[in-house]
Amino acid sequence: MSEIYKNPVKKLIPSKLETGYQQLMYKLLGKHIPKNMTPNQMTGVGVLGGIFAIICAALSNISPWFLIGTIFGLFVHMTADVLDGYVARSRGMSSRAGAYFDLISDVMISTFLLLAFGLSPYAHLAPAAFAAPLYGVMNVTMMNYIIYYNEFQFPRLGPIEAHIAYSVFCIIAMIFGRRALFSIFGIGVMGGDILLVIGLVPMYYEMFRMAFTLFRRLKEFDK
Repeated sequence: MSEIYKNPVKKLIPSKLETGYQQLMYKLLGKHIPKNMTPNQMTGVGVLGGIFAIICAALSNISPWFLIGTIFGLFVHMTADVLDGYVARSRGMSSRAGAYFDLISDVMISTFLLLAFGLSPYAHLAPAAFAAPLYGVMNVTMMNYIIYYNEFQFPRLGPIEAHIAYSVFCIIAMIFGRRALFSIFGIGVMGGDILLVIGLVPMYYEMFRMAFTLFRRLKEFDK
């Protein structure tokens, strides 16, 4: 298994939005990153941004305007998540531990943020609970692509699309508040519920597509 780390991991990013944002951040911020900053420190900045986003989402039970802080924290997390890889590659500091730290922190932040949304007054817990495992399963699948094929396979709906969806959730919550838009079987459906359900369909499709594709490739390899 150690043989796969002798060559650089091949990064496959089908999302043009993800690629475009990465290139923009490299040009705008890449050269301004302090020389003594390590990739793990950059990931740590992203983790702090994610924790801030989660705390503000939890505080939105007091006022929806705390969600402005969630949007800011998401921007910090998303940007640092892009730049930690840039620092690692441009300075020859790539490491297995750094890759693991990056992926596991993304999983934890996304999972707890979705649960915070589900426990807020702006969405029900059920759709958020179904959305929470998505990021974890996708990242496990991506890690296995790296282990077995030395490929970093991004889903077609990747981190930047997820962060945009989270930010849109915050905006919808600030606009509509706790107001139900309509009812189904006596349950008031809020704008946040609609967004979560709409996002679940393509994300679950991507999750199963990536997992089944990897399974088929491994079955062919076993033959």
